[in-house]
Amino acid sequence: MADSQKLLSYQNLVHAVAGAAGSVAAMSTFYPLETARTRLQIDDKRKSRFTATVISEIVKEEGIVSLYRGWFPVISSLCCSNFVYFYAFNGLKTALLDQMSNTQAVKELCIGIVAGVINVLVTTPMWVVNMRMKLQGANFKTLQKQESKHPRYSGIADALCRISQDEGLAALWSGTSSSLLLVINPAIHFMCYEALKRSCKKYMDLSSAHFFLIGALSKTIATLATYPLQLVQTKLRYGKEESESKEKLRTVWSVLRFIIRIQGFKGLYKGLEAKLLQTVLTAALMFTIYEKIASVIFNIMGAQQAVKNV
Repeated sequence: MADSQKLLSYQNLVHAVAGAAGSVAAMSTFYPLETARTRLQIDDKRKSRFTATVISEIVKEEGIVSLYRGWFPVISSLCCSNFVYFYAFNGLKTALLDQMSNTQAVKELCIGIVAGVINVLVTTPMWVVNMRMKLQGANFKTLQKQESKHPRYSGIADALCRISQDEGLAALWSGTSSSLLLVINPAIHFMCYEALKRSCKKYMDLSSAHFFLIGALSKTIATLATYPLQLVQTKLRYGKEESESKEKLRTVWSVLRFIIRIQGFKGLYKGLEAKLLQTVLTAALMFTIYEKIASVIFNIMGAQQAVKNV
């Protein structure tokens, strides 16, 4: 009973709301970098390899508005995903941390993995939809717009219904295998973030700049460790058939083998510069906002509790 109360506490809800709000603000700020990263990962024939060049090409070919194509489904997916992850991570941490015998960093890694699995199973359909909608009307070098294998969707609900009807319910969980493998990414991220934050607090009071730098460093470590799987995940979610061989790529290992065969091992890190730029800046700003929102809410709750106790 005590453990269930810990899982359903207001503190966990505060962390979840703060994490979701921080992710929405951060992604909205750096969304053009996310657009460039997706194009680099999906469009194999694009010659440009640097974020600034890709953004310039997109603006020239499709207009500046295209940099924000698919913003709403991405933000919706990210908001849901981070709410679930922050709630699960902090709830499990509160309920289980004292019962685990390993060092705290290892405990947080294990808890992060479990929270990640929960998040993947709950939110993958949203991410499949956001990938499809984000690339609607994109000017690919590999495909003409009229040859796209996916229909145009009018919104999130329409995409969910049409994908499940046309491709089967399982299509909404495309890329789940790579996503389950990738739960190690946020787990490493949160483990490094919490460990760095604890270490720094021993020597100083942390400011927004400190939270930004800690968030950036921890996300860099997690991204470098897991990038090939993130590339595979993007391709599986889009559901793209590789035009060079007409080979159906449906599993993590088939995509990995195909990339290595066509592009070599360096192909596993295609778009890494864009991914690092986007994800590190987004994560750093997200954690800065998250810490501030959570701090303000907890201070208000503490003040209210103190008044009640008077």
